[in-house]
Amino acid sequence: MKTQLFSILLWLGVSMTIFSQDVDYSFYDTSLPIEDRAEILVSQMTLEEKISQLTNSSAGIPRLNILPYDWWNEALHGVARNGKATIFPQGIAVGATFDPDLAYKMADAISTEGRAKFKISQEKGNYSKFAGLTFWTPNVNIFRDPRWGRGQETYGEDPFLMSKIGVAFVKGLQGNDEKYLKAAACAKHFAVHSGPEKDRHHFNAEPNMQDFYETYMPAFEALVNEAKVEGVMAAYNAVFGDPSCSNKFLLQDLVREKWGFDGYIVSDCGAVNGVWEKHKKAETPQGGAALALNAGVDLNCGDTYRYLPKAVEEGLVSEEIIHKRTVQLYKTRFRLGLLDGKDSANPYSNISGDKIHCQEHIDLAREVAQKSIVLLKNKNNILPLSKDIKIPYLTGPFANSSDMLMGSYYGVSPSLVTILEGITDRLNPGTSLNYRSGALPFQKNINPKNWAPFVASESDVTICVVGLTADFEGEEVDAIASGNVGDKIDLKLPQNQIDYVKEIQERKGDSPFVLVIASGSPVSLEGIEEKCDAILQIWYPGEQGGNAVADVIFGDVSPSGHLPITFPKNIEQLPPYEDYSMQGRTYKYMKEEPMFPFGFGLTYSKTEIADLQLKSTKLKKGSDLVAIVKVSNTGEYDIDEVVQLYVCPKDVNGGIPLKSLKAFKRLALKKGETKEISFTVDSADLLIVDENGKKVWRKGEYKIVVGNSSPGELSTKLGAAVPQEKSIYLK
Repeated sequence: MKTQLFSILLWLGVSMTIFSQDVDYSFYDTSLPIEDRAEILVSQMTLEEKISQLTNSSAGIPRLNILPYDWWNEALHGVARNGKATIFPQGIAVGATFDPDLAYKMADAISTEGRAKFKISQEKGNYSKFAGLTFWTPNVNIFRDPRWGRGQETYGEDPFLMSKIGVAFVKGLQGNDEKYLKAAACAKHFAVHSGPEKDRHHFNAEPNMQDFYETYMPAFEALVNEAKVEGVMAAYNAVFGDPSCSNKFLLQDLVREKWGFDGYIVSDCGAVNGVWEKHKKAETPQGGAALALNAGVDLNCGDTYRYLPKAVEEGLVSEEIIHKRTVQLYKTRFRLGLLDGKDSANPYSNISGDKIHCQEHIDLAREVAQKSIVLLKNKNNILPLSKDIKIPYLTGPFANSSDMLMGSYYGVSPSLVTILEGITDRLNPGTSLNYRSGALPFQKNINPKNWAPFVASESDVTICVVGLTADFEGEEVDAIASGNVGDKIDLKLPQNQIDYVKEIQERKGDSPFVLVIASGSPVSLEGIEEKCDAILQIWYPGEQGGNAVADVIFGDVSPSGHLPITFPKNIEQLPPYEDYSMQGRTYKYMKEEPMFPFGFGLTYSKTEIADLQLKSTKLKKGSDLVAIVKVSNTGEYDIDEVVQLYVCPKDVNGGIPLKSLKAFKRLALKKGETKEISFTVDSADLLIVDENGKKVWRKGEYKIVVGNSSPGELSTKLGAAVPQEKSIYLK
């Protein structure tokens, strides 16, 4: 029997480091259920070998023919930290597309490159960090406060939008094969985690149960239940008094039991150590390791699980739990096909290296960037500019910046296109394009002599590119230009940039001024906006950012992005950063008028929305809301538009949202074209989360609003379509 099995293993292409007559190799039998295969394999490991598998840098076990494997990999907007890869726009930009289908395509391209790189790495014997198939992506924490430096990694401030984009992204990463995962996605950071960065290792989030289930949980639940995400990452912080990594309510009661999660749970890196060292929930590292393992953390990113042998000796953790956690991790490895041999039936095992940074993916990166750019202002339709313009002037600290394109958690690319390069390539050869950076990114110019502002007075148009980078806002360990450990102190541009913009505005004369803002978060434009003729928010647009910006500025495509987060006027409009209550935050609860509202974004044309019809205006519990509306492009350009449906309760007592996005559709409209579209809002999405955290059918009157921005006078004042409204009654 064992001789026959050995022949099968050779046929599978298994490289037998050591072949032992004492090992049961039936775990290679792909006809067996994954659960059985994992159990067969792990049952043959010693306690020490099992523990060696519970950290991100998992050891090889030669006698079982197990290769080393490092679980730590990143793919936020492209395969990261692992050599050449296509750099797509940052997560917040993907949210601005309001396009789940595009997010799916992007993630599918990322996992294609990840598979190709994994195959090459394995052949080279590269088993290092960032070379695996377990991507710790996406970040679906709510961008609840625009000061949070890592908000750029998310898809915005709205749990519904976050869920839709997040689900699509996970499905794209993980593939659609019934048996195998293309890659393993991971929902992070669980839970209630969105700054401050300086406190992330020790703060305790205490949201009320209404905010917990209304705002902080929906995206995680959707990724588990709808997308079948393979991983969940436990955060650094505590929730309701218990560190996330030792929180049985989060990891057992909610994720495993209520949601039925059957993937692996990993700690954020160093977070298990934080259970005892930062949160003081244990007196020793072995005590902290035991708390995390018992609570449900299968994989320790870090090395605190090296104390598990001592924890076993002290009776803090059982060998049975160690066995169970190891089996869970191997279920993921079997789902990825990592132990099936190179000639297995896995459809993803032979993706070739020519898919890495291929033209198809480069073109897709450009498309995502195009569709993410938000036109915030376009006075007198100054944009698009003619490609035959005589004397354009491009300036600003990020006009020729590659770093600005990349955002955080990036890969590397040989073809980064700056805005200067993109615009230069688009203009008529007879055009006298001038360029000067004019200002340093984050500090005053060292030399006070600066001719750059004066060039504006000699130009037909000035395009000024300002903003931030991941050096200024981002994770605490990477934001080396931040004065606040990765977070922003306020919402303003750096003062030297503000001063430069104002000086140009004073000296430009009557020529138009176009402001291009690169950032991963809202930027306040008080004192600047008034003298801007056009404003483009481009986020961190990826390697094709320069081409995409040029495509929009010169009218090859109309801008079609919409804000996935509210842009406040100033920091005074925000509650305290440390407060995790949602009251006063985001479009759902904010009562003050912001600078730019959630969901807002202009095109080069004009959109009209008309004839809103509801299938029924009186709904019983269990009934779906069905709305039909006509959308027309009455302008002179072909466009993409994002139509949005909001539900607004007449009675907002009890802490419920003032308005909630419940459906959206992105559609293409040629000039003069009208389309009729329908929305179906599931009855479950009409439930209200009450003050006890329970979903209830709340009777009463509600207003249904369909437009191309969130409801409010500001949206229409800024140029959004006049929305259609109708009342419904929940009985």
